[in-house]
Amino acid sequence: MPQDQRTPADIECWLTDMDGVLVHENKPLPGAADLIRTWVDTSKRFLVLTNNSIYTPRDLQARLSASGLEIPEENIWTSAMATAEFLKRQLPGGRAYVIGEAGLTTALHDAGFILTDQNPDYVVLGETRTYSFEAITRAIRLIDAGARFISTNPDATGPSAEGALPATGAVAALITTATNRTPYVVGKPNPMMFRSALNRIEAHSETTAMIGDRMDTDIIAGMEAGLYTVLVHTGITQPEDIARFPFRPDAIYPSVVELLAEL
Repeated sequence: MPQDQRTPADIECWLTDMDGVLVHENKPLPGAADLIRTWVDTSKRFLVLTNNSIYTPRDLQARLSASGLEIPEENIWTSAMATAEFLKRQLPGGRAYVIGEAGLTTALHDAGFILTDQNPDYVVLGETRTYSFEAITRAIRLIDAGARFISTNPDATGPSAEGALPATGAVAALITTATNRTPYVVGKPNPMMFRSALNRIEAHSETTAMIGDRMDTDIIAGMEAGLYTVLVHTGITQPEDIARFPFRPDAIYPSVVELLAEL
């Protein structure tokens, strides 16, 4: 079916962003629990996507459950998992120096990588609560020595109760300035993350939708991956922001409540 004729009722598989669509600061957003329950009850193939590389799917499943959202572990796809899958295809059994937490190190271990600071093939930068100047310095020297630079996501800041925190993109910029090497970024808005998600649930782009709250990551990546794109206004992008972008989502709703009514 041509993309411009698709409707939510035509969609067989769903991808959705997590923060700003389903939860906000660990609190469920309106309609989120009902949407997930509908997908589970009707055996829809779906994945919850996040650029956050800190947590393993099991960790995220527990955090979401505490927020009132019951999402199976196998229905969670992180930028760490997408990065590990990408690197496994690039260099099976490779070696990586990693700046990140359990979500990233576990994914790379599961992909067969050796984590080391001795002659790594890659320096892989992800999210962490405590970026170490010593670790960043080591990463810079390894990249100067020939290691390839990979980043899980481009997000410059992350949220906290006290305000914005520097995140992967900000630290990547520091390393880039020091090495003159730009990382290959696997997470959103790279459509690579969406393609790997489609492979995971054996979905086709023509019958899959992406729900997001950001035009500059979720919607543009979904569009470039050939998905039906749905923007909700419960997160970053608000109605007055849309005119700034030279592209449009296929559908726009105040929240997933209104989307659910059309499924």
